[in-house]
Amino acid sequence: MENEPIGLVVHAIGKTGVLHQLTGVIARHEGDITSVEILDNWPNPARTYFEVVLPGNPETLLRDLEAVPIVQRVEVVKTLERIYGKRIIIVGGGAQVGQVAIGAVSEADRHNIRGEHISVDTIPLVGEQKLADAVRAVARLPRAKALVMAGALMGGEIETAVREVRQTGLLVISLNMAGSVPDAADLVVSDPVQAGVMAVMAVADTAKFTVERLKRRVF
Repeated sequence: MENEPIGLVVHAIGKTGVLHQLTGVIARHEGDITSVEILDNWPNPARTYFEVVLPGNPETLLRDLEAVPIVQRVEVVKTLERIYGKRIIIVGGGAQVGQVAIGAVSEADRHNIRGEHISVDTIPLVGEQKLADAVRAVARLPRAKALVMAGALMGGEIETAVREVRQTGLLVISLNMAGSVPDAADLVVSDPVQAGVMAVMAVADTAKFTVERLKRRVF
């Protein structure tokens, strides 16, 4: 059985090359870094968060990290995957985003009580380029599993961005709106609350709903 990632927060002296030195130690222990984020870089202390899969016990790695001259201390923490889990991202107009969030948060609560870990992130935006940039950025967000396009009119560059992120494996659900974005989405849902519910159901391990089994894609 594959080891689960462990979370490490390394407090170090802020200077050029911190990340290089830390990842070198992890590599010598054959650690597979599944996620890394620089929490604070300057001024001191520099804090770097890692999620690492190790072939063995982490104690030796912790000692070697603490032995690096720039390192002040190392914390072992629960991973963000374990705490916040899968992420649903909702972008679009404020009114529609709020309604989708009602459905998503309510449904996520139901699954999280049963042991799932699903979080909901929102950003209300106006403007074709801003929305297209936000859509493309979702593919770079850690743990993002589904994107809901919540608006009344979206097309053009936003449609192009939706098709791009779907190629990465991201599930995209669109409200039934004017414009070409619904044509580019995996699923089109007219009711915003239902769209939020379906987004959570689609990514939850504790649900039996799968988009692939649907006979139609517009609801």
